[in-house]
Amino acid sequence: MKTTLRYLAAMTLLALGQSAAHADDAALIKQGEYLARAGDCTACHTLKGGEEFAGGLAIHSPMGIIYSTNITPDPEAGIGQYSEQEFADAVRKGVRRDGKHLYPAMPYPDYRGITDNDIHALYVYFMKGVKPVAAKATATDLMFPFNQRWGMAFWNFAFAEDKDYHPVTPADLDRGKYLVETLGHCGSCHTPRGIGMQEKALNDSSDTYLSGGELNGWPVPALRGMPGWSVKDITDYLATGRNDFAAVGGEMTGVVEHSMQHMSDPDLQAIAGYLKSLPAGPQVNYHRQDADKATQQTVDTLTQGQNLSAGQLLYMNNCEACHWTDGKGAKGIFPRLNGGDVVLEENPNALINIILQGAETPSTPKAPSVLTMPGFSHRLSNKQVADLATFVRSGWGNNAPPVTEKDVRKVREAQEAEQK
Repeated sequence: MKTTLRYLAAMTLLALGQSAAHADDAALIKQGEYLARAGDCTACHTLKGGEEFAGGLAIHSPMGIIYSTNITPDPEAGIGQYSEQEFADAVRKGVRRDGKHLYPAMPYPDYRGITDNDIHALYVYFMKGVKPVAAKATATDLMFPFNQRWGMAFWNFAFAEDKDYHPVTPADLDRGKYLVETLGHCGSCHTPRGIGMQEKALNDSSDTYLSGGELNGWPVPALRGMPGWSVKDITDYLATGRNDFAAVGGEMTGVVEHSMQHMSDPDLQAIAGYLKSLPAGPQVNYHRQDADKATQQTVDTLTQGQNLSAGQLLYMNNCEACHWTDGKGAKGIFPRLNGGDVVLEENPNALINIILQGAETPSTPKAPSVLTMPGFSHRLSNKQVADLATFVRSGWGNNAPPVTEKDVRKVREAQEAEQK
């Protein structure tokens, strides 16, 4: 009888232990999934229409096309044989299980500061919460000398800092800094690159950090201080892809779709608060001081409809219905062109890209409707796009440099090359 009772007690304790372990795993899987969203893993490691995290996405770089890897727990095609330390080394140091180096299209220089606890949660999620996919992703095959992965050891020595994350106070500012600097890897796009294609700064110890850059021919805005944007403006933009005067375009569309819309309000507010805390760098202001007066003059000219320039006429025929005669658009729906950040960039490529290929906001829980701007590449010539863009950059209170036909041709050719 006593033996039976001991056996039953032992089985009960074992069952309770297993139940607690399963509960711990479930909590870690949930945490890891959230962190993977914050790290935007889906955007790079999932091919459109393909299995989640199975890799194969073509990432265009100055060195050639780099294909993302399969990071599902499949033991052959994916990372199923990785130990937690090997997983950590890949994420933080860019070193695969076989000792070969990853290319910094994987933003391991930014991920270096991810905490041990977050690495553990990510590991549990990818090993136990992700469906294994047996298909191997397309292998990256760059031309010589970039195909010599051992050379990345020298690049890492020169450009990748092996430093822990340094916390700051207060707690909400620290949370925002941590998400921006590590998992969010915002610097990989919003910090200028150096001669070795490295981020010129990896944290806010340098004023260069988040001071803007260029990605695939698109100008990338500075995030320091975000002049003219409130914490709410930034939070709305990250959560929905739009706010009262702007909407996402280019790579940022995928960031909102796959990452930011899934993050909690406190985390998004922490990110916005941290960005607002950074000192803003010097900026060229292409918006006139007498913007209200200039806006009224443009409205009067467009309304009268007499002796319109080629750009003004193109605007009335193609853009006015959504962006309105005063260029202010509709808050939360159609972004403003009058004083709009994309419009007033010194580099006009973002505006040209959007005119040619259009844009589409992602569907998010807080803004489920998808707003689409059609592309005009099929109906407008390079000269017409240049005329239209020049008017948009100089009408109302705007005072940005004109756009040339050559500018448009370069952007169109780059788009066509990427589509091949």
